[in-house]
Amino acid sequence: MSKIKTAIISVTDKSGIVNFAASLSKFGVKVLSTGGTANALREGGIQVTDISEYTGFPEMMDGRVKTLHPKVHGGLLGLRDNTEHARMMEEHGITPIDMVVVNLYQFEKTVARAGVTLKEAIENIDIGGPSMLRSSAKNFKFVTVLVDPADYETVLKEMAASGGETRLETRFRLAKKVFRLTHEYDGAITRYLETASL
Repeated sequence: MSKIKTAIISVTDKSGIVNFAASLSKFGVKVLSTGGTANALREGGIQVTDISEYTGFPEMMDGRVKTLHPKVHGGLLGLRDNTEHARMMEEHGITPIDMVVVNLYQFEKTVARAGVTLKEAIENIDIGGPSMLRSSAKNFKFVTVLVDPADYETVLKEMAASGGETRLETRFRLAKKVFRLTHEYDGAITRYLETASL
């Protein structure tokens, strides 16, 4: 594992995120972000590059399309020790993304509200978040993925002890946490839709 150089941060639960991003910045990590998270980080004094600036493609369709781009998923899924992957990343200007900090639209809280409409529920189904999480977790050999603020401190301690890296065992544990979360998230959506009507 090489030093973490680039991270995507896009969170609904912003607890502790400014301090975490500030710590990443001290390690020289470049932060990519979207929407409200980018604004919160900037207000906290963190230097941030918008995902749209990195991809060269604007956020669109009321935020439905932000991170679904080859420069994002190529950066997450590319195998750093595969020469053909490395060649294609260089050819297409894809930066390896070494860390993803994402938590999802709060679908379950939305549908628990009295009187919530099907339209509101549908708009709170996160697409880009789970996609980035799954790409990152699949490539845990190279990518550190965080879905829970409770893991921030552990990761920062490992980075401090290793000059900016994380342990493979930690990345594997965090990847398993991702797939458990996305499984539960899809289950909540399924349960809601099974009882919903048009």
